[in-house]
Amino acid sequence: MTSQSKTGAVLSLGRIYCDLVFRGLDGMPQLGREVFAEEFTLTPGGGALITAAHLAALGRPAALLARFGTDELSSALGEQIKQLGLDLQFLDRHPTAGPQLTVVMVQNGERAFLSRRAGHARPASFERALAWSAATHLHIAEYATLHEMTDAISAAKRHGLTVSLDPSWDDTLIREPAFLAHAAGTDIFLPNLEEAEALSGLADPAAALAQLASKFPIVVLKCGGEGAMLAAAGQTLALPSRKVEVIDTTGAGDAFNAGFLHSWLNGAAFADCLAAAIQAGTRSVQAPGGIGSLQSPT
Repeated sequence: MTSQSKTGAVLSLGRIYCDLVFRGLDGMPQLGREVFAEEFTLTPGGGALITAAHLAALGRPAALLARFGTDELSSALGEQIKQLGLDLQFLDRHPTAGPQLTVVMVQNGERAFLSRRAGHARPASFERALAWSAATHLHIAEYATLHEMTDAISAAKRHGLTVSLDPSWDDTLIREPAFLAHAAGTDIFLPNLEEAEALSGLADPAAALAQLASKFPIVVLKCGGEGAMLAAAGQTLALPSRKVEVIDTTGAGDAFNAGFLHSWLNGAAFADCLAAAIQAGTRSVQAPGGIGSLQSPT
């Protein structure tokens, strides 16, 4: 069984963040105490940008569909974003859209986040982007954006686009009763283990995958260092990931999404799509930040 065969550009919808990545911590910060990091990276982030950047690196036309600030920090990041090979015609610059910051603290390959959202998520260019003749797919990089733009999926469908959604863990929203109703119409659902458990109420990955597969045509479950699983068209697949030195897992799931979507849009078999996704995620964890691996020879 192969995936739906499509070609063309991907619209990647979500917020753009300034990621301040601190690595080499002996422990996480505690109130009243100070810790020091061995390394620091300042980089553009957010699932929409990271997935789009990895799609572009794979040769897939990818347009960033997002609001972006006009403050000094956002402007500085803009120069880095221009180097990623993205289509920026739908980037909505507005003073209320930034700066959006994420402090990423990495310890032993795992990380914690502290973020600030600025303004609302809906780009003024949204309808114009959906009508773009080159676009065939809308990727929604976080449920928080869909929560604000509950018409995003139905609007994309009216324009004949397929849709993917990454929940992107949000403590406030992941267990929202309306989550699955808002996500209805999604063609490819891309949770990680923690998100799948929260949404299904099931701790067993296979059981959680099966339950979510009753809601979405294609479910791709990211299992971290153990690989990934897929349920689609009545079949279930599981593939391992190769063991590598993990530098930073920030954005690895978004890179994974890019690998899967690029292969799926090329009409590849599901097994090949899953393998490509795992390869992209594995490459990502070997460099700091969500786009670090795109400049790395690893």
